[in-house]
Amino acid sequence: MYAVLALIVGVAVGLLVHPTVPEWLAPYLPIAVVAALDAVFGGLRAKLDNIFDAKVFVVSFVANVLVAGFIVFLGDQLGVGTQLSTAVVVVLGIRIFGNAAAIRRHIFKA
Repeated sequence: MYAVLALIVGVAVGLLVHPTVPEWLAPYLPIAVVAALDAVFGGLRAKLDNIFDAKVFVVSFVANVLVAGFIVFLGDQLGVGTQLSTAVVVVLGIRIFGNAAAIRRHIFKA
């Protein structure tokens, strides 16, 4: 319940304040969002499978964001930032859709 309230408050504050993203952070923000979504879908799947652990979720969330951001940073340093960003999005996208399929199967028994 706290998570839902925090989400509602966060969205409301974001809509009212209109925060800006620093230019140096702009390439990393979309990747961080996709990595965070991967952790959220994984946590939801674990909750439905009755194996959810809050510590594992938090560590997974933070680690996903940091590792994905580091890969994009490394790609920028090597001059292949776009290619590595695409690779990160593809890999995390596959994981998100895999978790979404498992959630769908669990909910709809199909």
